[in-house]
Amino acid sequence: MDIKTYLEQKRRDVDRFLESILPAENVPPATLHKAMRYSLFAGGKRVRPVLAIAACEAICGSSPLILPLASTLELIHTYSLIHDDLPAMDNDDYRRGKLTNHKVFGEAMAILAGDALLTMAFDLGSRR
Repeated sequence: MDIKTYLEQKRRDVDRFLESILPAENVPPATLHKAMRYSLFAGGKRVRPVLAIAACEAICGSSPLILPLASTLELIHTYSLIHDDLPAMDNDDYRRGKLTNHKVFGEAMAILAGDALLTMAFDLGSRR
């Protein structure tokens, strides 16, 4: 398999996993879940989790445990981007060509969305 195909396949695997663990937008508290999903599914390449998966496969082969652990890296990365864009930090209006989380949902909700993603990462990473 060529590298481009491999990266795309692993990115899709990570996206499917993240989709399966994140609450749906209509599940209360709906605004929080919308804000979390807005930034997490804003079109990132998933480089961090894909590299973690590739490293695991290179060292010890495929493992069902790596996808959840690798996905924590994306949750943490997204948290850091949401918080970095806040007015108290970089005060960015756009990220990946879309309005930043605090511009769409407000500063308080953006902080909560980032914190919730970080908390999910800690929870997910502490299992097993």
